[in-house]
Amino acid sequence: MEIKINKQLIAVIASAFIFCACNKNVVFTKYQKFENNEWHSNNPAVFDVEITDNNSLNNISLMIRHADSYPYSNVFLFVSTTYPDGKVLKDTMEVVLANSKGEWQGSGAGDIFDFKIPIKKNVKFPAVGKYTFEFTQGMRTDPLPLIMDFGFEIEKVE
Repeated sequence: MEIKINKQLIAVIASAFIFCACNKNVVFTKYQKFENNEWHSNNPAVFDVEITDNNSLNNISLMIRHADSYPYSNVFLFVSTTYPDGKVLKDTMEVVLANSKGEWQGSGAGDIFDFKIPIKKNVKFPAVGKYTFEFTQGMRTDPLPLIMDFGFEIEKVE
């Protein structure tokens, strides 16, 4: 009797265990899935976050799930942050997914890699209210292939 193991199924199950792990310090965590594993520049990942505590320090991370055959070692992002008072801050950032040897960062299961990237540490939000964080892929290739999910997380510092 031969048993076939679907690597993608294993990766999804492993990710579910990681995602469901209880962490009382997580203020917000969410993934946006991309249809056909393609991130179109006209389909930004948008996260609406209700901040109720502006006294605590927080760490902010991005999470990227991509295939082993993703053709680049990085991804450029256009970032837009809308504050509760309507103020909008825009920025550009590069997320490096592979080291100088071409080895993927993060953890891999089969041909799928999950990478959590801390982008800001010890952040205090200036006000309570709704913040909107919008991430648009800024690569020259559109759609960007083999990007499965893009996530955003805010975690309270102990």
